[in-house]
Amino acid sequence: MTRADLDKQPHEVAEMFDGVAKRYDLTNTVISLGQDRGWRKATREALGLRPGERVLDVGAGTGISTDELGRSGAFAVGADLSVGMLQAGRRVRPDVPLLAGDALRLPFPDATFDAVTISFALRNVVDTSAALREFGRITRPGGRLVVCEFSTPTNAAFRTVYMQYLMRSLPVVARGVSSNPDAYVYLAESIRAWPDQAGLAARIADSGPWDRVGWRNLTGGVVALHRATRRG
Repeated sequence: MTRADLDKQPHEVAEMFDGVAKRYDLTNTVISLGQDRGWRKATREALGLRPGERVLDVGAGTGISTDELGRSGAFAVGADLSVGMLQAGRRVRPDVPLLAGDALRLPFPDATFDAVTISFALRNVVDTSAALREFGRITRPGGRLVVCEFSTPTNAAFRTVYMQYLMRSLPVVARGVSSNPDAYVYLAESIRAWPDQAGLAARIADSGPWDRVGWRNLTGGVVALHRATRRG
């Protein structure tokens, strides 16, 4: 796969996720070996949500992550570019607020939310820095950002094994459970091309609205939680 294959436009990303929507949640649980549940819980805890607060879940897909955020007592809203994912989510989670929204042009006024989060979707946005600025626009001063995203394992030996699984085994596993396994070839390559923990932290800090940027590794760095605070 070439770098050009990763430079997808928003409508191409939406179409790709439309194609995996039918069995998306199941596929994620299988290819993550069940770790996805713990990652969602860790994201909720990192946000430090309180009852009555408002949180936006960008790239929410079927709303499984939005549902987890709502367990805090906060009012959680999910937004996603893929209509197919939203339709799949509404069938199984009719009580979770889900709406169509582009991470680069979110349909909310300034300072609407106390917190914003995005899980495993920032790397699929065509302009990461612009998305981070847009997240800042809809978050109140002092509000929180948490990015849950695949990252770089910290142990060299484990990193080698993980990359082999990612590029060789993940597409094979996806063929057994996904409604569109070819999409997982793209997803695997996008993970490999993504910045490491320090690289993403620098990108968040350089985007403009965010400071106090830090991160915590999950599953040995397979996933990292990056947290930041909206400037006043």
